[in-house]
Amino acid sequence: MNTDKNLAIELVNVEKTFGRQKVLNRVSLPVPEGKTTVIVGGSGQGKSVILKHMLGLIRPDAGEVRVFGRDLARMRKKELYEVRKDYGVLFQNVALFDSMTVFDNVALPLRERTKMPESQISDNVMEKLGMMALEGAAEKYPAQISGGMQKRVGLARALALNPKIVFFDEPTTGLDVHKSNEIYRLFHETQKRLKYTAVIVSHDVPKIFKLADTEEAS
Repeated sequence: MNTDKNLAIELVNVEKTFGRQKVLNRVSLPVPEGKTTVIVGGSGQGKSVILKHMLGLIRPDAGEVRVFGRDLARMRKKELYEVRKDYGVLFQNVALFDSMTVFDNVALPLRERTKMPESQISDNVMEKLGMMALEGAAEKYPAQISGGMQKRVGLARALALNPKIVFFDEPTTGLDVHKSNEIYRLFHETQKRLKYTAVIVSHDVPKIFKLADTEEAS
């Protein structure tokens, strides 16, 4: 049993079955704190299931999913909610709200999860947009910006709460090579600057390995 205090997340002998299909069979996976861990594999091989376990969206049939040493499966809803405050997520489809401006999309987690005054929220949002070179897009709507810019807005929103752990679900899906490389560069720069733990689920082999401190195949 691994008791390394420098692990942000650790899967220990995790098993998960859906119907007759066993998707995870005694999977153990360490995720070092402050590093980038990449989980790669083809479609249907369990990458997203691993991610959902880490997010606490599903519970294992057996084994443990520890976040900073605490088993998610043993947590009550309130405890799990507190843990998720330390999470940021960049979804595969970005999941921006079309009726909100770029600014309001990034501000959403701050308004929902904190009691920050609006002036502080504005400063925080503009700082994150600045990191993405998106200051000029603050008042635009998602439909008015490119797919690559939408990904950067999604990353800015994922970082809005200064999370300890950021999850990336197939982050370059739908992007061409140039825009994918731009997103990878932003991942690298923001992770090194903010020191968060990054977990990236991707099928983009071998390019994704350039980001990884640790690679795991599913």
